[in-house]
Amino acid sequence: MLRPFIYLSLPVVLGAVFSNRFAARLSDVDPVHWATTPLLAIVVWAIYTADRLLDVRKPLAPNTGRHRFHAANADLLWGIVGGALAVGAILVFFLPGTVVKFGAVLGIICVAYVVGVSQVPNQSTFLVLKEPLVALLFTAGIWGSVWVQRAELGWPFKAEAALFLGIAFQNILLFSVFEYRENPTTTGPSLATFWGADRCEVILRWLTLLLVAGALAVCFTADDSGGGARFTQRSSLMLAIMSLVLYAIARYPDYFGRHGRYRFFADAVFWLPVLVL
Repeated sequence: MLRPFIYLSLPVVLGAVFSNRFAARLSDVDPVHWATTPLLAIVVWAIYTADRLLDVRKPLAPNTGRHRFHAANADLLWGIVGGALAVGAILVFFLPGTVVKFGAVLGIICVAYVVGVSQVPNQSTFLVLKEPLVALLFTAGIWGSVWVQRAELGWPFKAEAALFLGIAFQNILLFSVFEYRENPTTTGPSLATFWGADRCEVILRWLTLLLVAGALAVCFTADDSGGGARFTQRSSLMLAIMSLVLYAIARYPDYFGRHGRYRFFADAVFWLPVLVL
């Protein structure tokens, strides 16, 4: 029952929404503009979906369950993407000018990314860059849309944005390893095929250590600026927990690899910030 929910990248979209509210709270007690979050959700879903739909048009397309789902429902999904983007275009008129400018720049980059990736053959090693780029764009949309609405931000916000970027990369690297373990012969170029699954697991271990140490450093050295009483401390600890959960998933591949459980739980990590809002 959860498979369509997962294949449609809805856990990622929910995670983006919760993480955006988390970043907004950390930046100040005053909320950001109401249209920011729904527009972010639309754009994240449209990019992820369009990326898959363009993937399945290529020869030698990846044969994952997610790709098969998109291939089977391509016409319907293209229609929904178009409708969602039309709603997004209306929401743009409600946003502050700073967000519109930021969104325009990020939007051009995202369109260039989607179109560029669609032109690259599925077996090209250039696609290895796709994974870290997705982590960067995901983080930029969530935290950048808040950043441009604040006249001033303290260093804890910037530090936690960097930690979040590390967690987004950790999530994508985890997916890369699991997908390679599932189908080592049919998986397209990825960090796991480029570095090797064993080396990726070592990187995941050290990345977790670095992120947890960084989160604890923020927790014990930051003041209470932004978000209300001790929110900086709570938010940094939540980032540490998110990284540790991803590491736990990597540590138990037999359990989380069964029935693709990792797909749900690894993306649901980005729901955890709602617990401290």
